[in-house]
Amino acid sequence: MYVREAFTDDERSILSRFFTNTDLPVFAIVNLPEIVKGAMFARYSRTHKSLRRLFLDEFYEQPEIGIQAIADEVPNDARGLSRAEKLYETVFVEYGDDSVAQLGGAHVACEQASAILTKVLERGRLAAYLEQSTRYIYYDTKLKDADGTARFRYRTPPEIAQGPMAGRYAATMDRLFENYSFVVRALTSHFQTRFPQGTQETRGAYRSATRARACDTARGLLPASTTSNLGIFATGQAYEALLMRMNASSLAEARKYSQMMLVELRKVIAGFLSRVDVEDRGVAWSDYFRDIAQNMNELVEGEGAPLDGGDFDLERDEVEMLDYDPDAEIRLVAAALYPYSNRSEVDLLKTALGMSDEERRNVISTYVGERLNRRHKPGRGMERIYYRFDVLSDFGSFRDLQRHRMMTIDWQRLTPRHGYSTPPEIDEVGGEVANRWHDSMSEMSELYWDVLKEHGADVAQYTIPFGYRIRYNVQMNARQAFHMLELRTGASGHSDYRRICLKMHALIRDQAGHAVIADAMEYVDAKDYGFGRLSSELRQSQRRQPALFDLS
Repeated sequence: MYVREAFTDDERSILSRFFTNTDLPVFAIVNLPEIVKGAMFARYSRTHKSLRRLFLDEFYEQPEIGIQAIADEVPNDARGLSRAEKLYETVFVEYGDDSVAQLGGAHVACEQASAILTKVLERGRLAAYLEQSTRYIYYDTKLKDADGTARFRYRTPPEIAQGPMAGRYAATMDRLFENYSFVVRALTSHFQTRFPQGTQETRGAYRSATRARACDTARGLLPASTTSNLGIFATGQAYEALLMRMNASSLAEARKYSQMMLVELRKVIAGFLSRVDVEDRGVAWSDYFRDIAQNMNELVEGEGAPLDGGDFDLERDEVEMLDYDPDAEIRLVAAALYPYSNRSEVDLLKTALGMSDEERRNVISTYVGERLNRRHKPGRGMERIYYRFDVLSDFGSFRDLQRHRMMTIDWQRLTPRHGYSTPPEIDEVGGEVANRWHDSMSEMSELYWDVLKEHGADVAQYTIPFGYRIRYNVQMNARQAFHMLELRTGASGHSDYRRICLKMHALIRDQAGHAVIADAMEYVDAKDYGFGRLSSELRQSQRRQPALFDLS
């Protein structure tokens, strides 16, 4: 069950004008300008508040935003909307042009969604997602139900809630969150002691930076059942594909949220979602996905593969390059020249083959140009070059890297088979902090195996803390590599995914032999910041202070 947030009658009256409901965890935003919706979602990721509470507390009464003036002009009839939907249905149904479904969109909030569900929601490429960050809030702050009941921020999946392990699951999760609370607050004190506030730093910036550092370090204890608030903006076409995929899920949570999303989306873009629950359209599509998953699971189980995770060498397996284009730089020269010439690509490939190494480097260097910052990226010719990696990292790092959805990325189920990673700061503090960390990991592993026997591998994932490792593979072109590797190796990046991206960069240069391409990624940052990373957090927090919202 989800927590029903308490609102006064006056608050509900206000909220009903801007949200499609006031009591469910899935709702759409209506009657607000797009810029206000975007600002709300931007703030959403850095607060413990629900979107509706955030709106009441920080947006509704802001005179410079003018929400109350907007409220006074909200129309009472929906004739315009009905006419628009009728026109859409004429084009979509009679002419069958799916691209029309890309022309309308909606902002939807999915609150109290588990980390497992957020990966289902974020799998689609053609949508925008903004997820509550584990870096900016303490996850030991409990959610309060309308009746005053307080509970930790984790999901009990319906399969477990209705089964014989419900009591043990809740008790074990509560202990895990109590240990997280002890560890994250002990780490905050540790960082504040080790790095006293400087004379040039505001109190708010300092507190925000040290808290972010502690939350980053402690996040490995958070389980995959941890709930999060997620904002989505997508077209009707993207929502249709998402709901059909969710309906095919083996997880009851995903299917339930799909039902709630469809109800709310039909209040704002009904015509775009007419096929989702039609037997020979959306239902058949979902059945197709479900049948494939079931048949593949049976095939793999028949081979006995799930019974043993196999041995692994973390030094070798953390990042392994599987495939790359051995003729990358020759193809890149041809691709770079193509839009600036009137010759065929076959002719340009012959020209590139006839060039000396120095001539090819000159073409590539000219194509890359003088990059003044990491946002200056070379053109689409870089998309001709590809790299494929197999990665074994902690689930927390996977969650960050999976956000680069334009890559081809696929992942396996969460399991304790590959062990867990421990941040060096945990062992440095030692004592009760280290004991609680390792004891929690062991207890959650034991719970996993028992849930696996009772409910299967999909449901058992909810028990796995973010610190446990997960296998996933990533295929990206060179242009995508520029974006991800330069962004994720920055000084403010988490040390775990920084290390993964630095290994990818080294493999591009050394194993693939693409030194010219690797060197062009000049904003890949290989410096070892260690605890010095806190200074980057401080600089970012200082910059945020003059903003409209106080994040301290």
